[in-house]
Amino acid sequence: MEYTGQAASRFAFADILYEKKDGIARVTLNRPEIYNAYSSETLREMTEAFRDASMDDSVGVVVLTGAGDKAFCSGSDAREFSKEFLRRPRNLWKFQGLLAEALNLFRHLGKPTIARLNGVVAGGGNDWNLAADLAIAADHVRFMQMGTRVGLVDAWGATQWLPLLIGERRAREMLLTCDEVPADQALNWGLVNQVVPVKQLDRAVNGVARKLMQKFPESTRYTLQQLDTWKDLAWTLTAGHARDWLAVHATSWETSEGIQAFIEKRPPDTRKLREMAAAGKSSEFLWGANTRKCQDCGAKGIPEKFDYCGKCGSKLK
Repeated sequence: MEYTGQAASRFAFADILYEKKDGIARVTLNRPEIYNAYSSETLREMTEAFRDASMDDSVGVVVLTGAGDKAFCSGSDAREFSKEFLRRPRNLWKFQGLLAEALNLFRHLGKPTIARLNGVVAGGGNDWNLAADLAIAADHVRFMQMGTRVGLVDAWGATQWLPLLIGERRAREMLLTCDEVPADQALNWGLVNQVVPVKQLDRAVNGVARKLMQKFPESTRYTLQQLDTWKDLAWTLTAGHARDWLAVHATSWETSEGIQAFIEKRPPDTRKLREMAAAGKSSEFLWGANTRKCQDCGAKGIPEKFDYCGKCGSKLK
């Protein structure tokens, strides 16, 4: 049983839908109420589904999509980020480990993958699009990066792979401005393979999947391995650094203001943050003048709202 797949109905997933039919495995992010953003639990379920699809010799293609027609994926769950990771940055490091495991497994299934893009592709959602071998988008889809808009860095695929797919200048434009890219422009840039009317999306995806199913599986697998050379190189040189830096940066005033502004659906106050940073008062602007000291490691200047020390991880008293 270790080297064979199981019936999709045997999995009791809460955040995703998983099905297998006619050699095609479909993984659907099933959180449409929050634009299919993924949480820690979502990533665990995705990993389990990808592992099963990889082991199942009857599966020849894996399709990744989102529920509904508003969003493919909007990235990580901002409320989990605000509640959990801004206060416990060590847990962000762990979360990114779950993300890396899921992304790496998806990219190395040994079978081709298709991103079925049925709505907004934002932030970390574009990482999944970039990780797929092929992408087919509905004509109402919009792409956008979110990192510099929310005080983070889109370093889980976008900074590594966007330049390879769409070119250096276009990648810089997307990552630095966070401007929307409509579906027709994404097609022109090479960010997707096809753009079709939304009513024809499943027909287009199924048509490509059937073509892939008609090819020899071992030849396909090794072709994918060769094609992944440059993506693997860019990833392995940077992902570990990104994981550590982002975990530390989660304690910063940029990230807190950016995430809270996103949740509150307001523009972040970047001008005031720059002014306070120039005056050396950025921490006071965000947290107030009162800070705490860790009783275990002696770290000082910890914002009052933190429950745990960002340096050693001890619970603050």
